[in-house]
Amino acid sequence: MGAMLAFARAVDRVNEFIGKSVSWLILLAILVSAVNAVVRKVFSVSSNAWLELQWYLYGAAFLLAAAYTLQKNEHIRIDILYGALKRRTQNWIDLFGHVFFLLPFTSLMLYFLYPYVMLSIRSGEVSTNAGGLILWPAKLLLLIGFVLLFAQNIAEIIKKIAILRGLTEDPHAGQSSHGDMSDEPVVKEEAL
Repeated sequence: MGAMLAFARAVDRVNEFIGKSVSWLILLAILVSAVNAVVRKVFSVSSNAWLELQWYLYGAAFLLAAAYTLQKNEHIRIDILYGALKRRTQNWIDLFGHVFFLLPFTSLMLYFLYPYVMLSIRSGEVSTNAGGLILWPAKLLLLIGFVLLFAQNIAEIIKKIAILRGLTEDPHAGQSSHGDMSDEPVVKEEAL
């Protein structure tokens, strides 16, 4: 289990570095969008390339930070009962979800994305929009994002097993989707 936990820590470090590094892409996408809007309104000039560039930047930030979001347990969760459960039960639910939902989904995406991306690279695929950008970099980012998410999912499975076996501490203990810092089940009191 030690080697697997070392692998999980390495994946965590890589995804944390990438997740923090790509945050500036959101600012860049906003700047490109603002300049594109100003140029279009003031000079009546439009460019599909600039419009596509802002999509690429936003997409790159989202795709490359998805694994980091999973690592930090900040992904979107529809929390109806989860927050009211004990942390150990939450860990079992997370492990089940990682193994039976996220692992098959990311595996399937990688299976279908790889030939799709390779075909796009080999053909030098370009946008069908006049003046548009080449498409294969965006498709490659999609593949890279799912590789990172797949690796982080494996790391999360390893860490959940270690936590449930008592081999390591739960880094998210005391955290809940409601922002409560206790390890007890979260029960909201209704105002009378």
